[in-house]
Amino acid sequence: MRLTVLALLALLMTTSPVTHARDDAPCEPGVVTEDRMIPSDTAGISLFVRNKRSGCMQEGAPRKVLLYVHGATYPSETAFDLPLDGTSWMDFIAFHGWDVWLVDLRGYGRSTRPKEMAAPAKDHGPIVTTDVAVRDVETAAQFVRKHTGTDRIALLGWSWGTTIMGAYAAKHPDRVSKLVLYAPVWLRTGASALAGSDPLPAYRTVTKDAAKQRWLKGVPEDKVAALIPPGWFEAWADATWATDPESEKSGLLRAPNGVVQDIRAYWLSDKPYYDPAKITAPTLITVAEWDQDTPPTMAVTLFGKLTNAASKRLVMIGEGTHTIIMERNRPQLMREVQVFLDE
Repeated sequence: MRLTVLALLALLMTTSPVTHARDDAPCEPGVVTEDRMIPSDTAGISLFVRNKRSGCMQEGAPRKVLLYVHGATYPSETAFDLPLDGTSWMDFIAFHGWDVWLVDLRGYGRSTRPKEMAAPAKDHGPIVTTDVAVRDVETAAQFVRKHTGTDRIALLGWSWGTTIMGAYAAKHPDRVSKLVLYAPVWLRTGASALAGSDPLPAYRTVTKDAAKQRWLKGVPEDKVAALIPPGWFEAWADATWATDPESEKSGLLRAPNGVVQDIRAYWLSDKPYYDPAKITAPTLITVAEWDQDTPPTMAVTLFGKLTNAASKRLVMIGEGTHTIIMERNRPQLMREVQVFLDE
């Protein structure tokens, strides 16, 4: 266990209070961080989970609990818990009194990589489909619910993670208190670079240069220079590529291709993976203006299909991309989500 004291106290003066222990009981200031490996439903596969919470959170007291999952290519830790300007999004939510968790799906980040990833990609078909990812989230959510003694938890997904969390919320409405879908995937009507019928290998590889080019796609030329504060891309890329033990010698990050297979089978084939009408939890959809991977039109269409959510809200943030989580307008995303969570 390690303790981290963050320098964002001034910003958080208006936040809802953290649950504290008795006045005469000592507590640790700042945020407590715990990392764990938990068994998945598959022998030999373990999942990395991280927990952050106030050091003054009282054991056994009712908790506001949130679980985050990443998208199709990059792990949870290096986006959700990457300190930028002194704090991460995970820290920010924890300082608002939440018991915050993240999980890396198998094949990503610090979680176990399936054996197929030790072989050349062409030797096997796509691995880690959305079905498998939902099972991993079910495993993580069950662990979090049991560990915290909380029946209903909030869910936050980014990109492909919105499909995973949306599917979980539709399948287990009694286990979800709130749902946040950041840059949600929905049916794509236009052209896509992922379309095609050629056989897919087990995994794909990404370079840092290719990642940045995709990140900036669709950004007006006169806005590119100011979009990402100096050093932020490099901090994210270095942290992300370091999670793949093969990247040091190859310069490549490996990512399972099950998601690409499912994009072709579902989202590019006019076939939703899950039914949003089965979601009953209060739901927030957030999307950025220049998002080319999951354009705002997807968010608007999905919003209309949340017909049974207890409440629903759609927020579009200007001058941001699919990766606004690590851009200069990230405070807007963080504030909008926090307002929703704390209501």
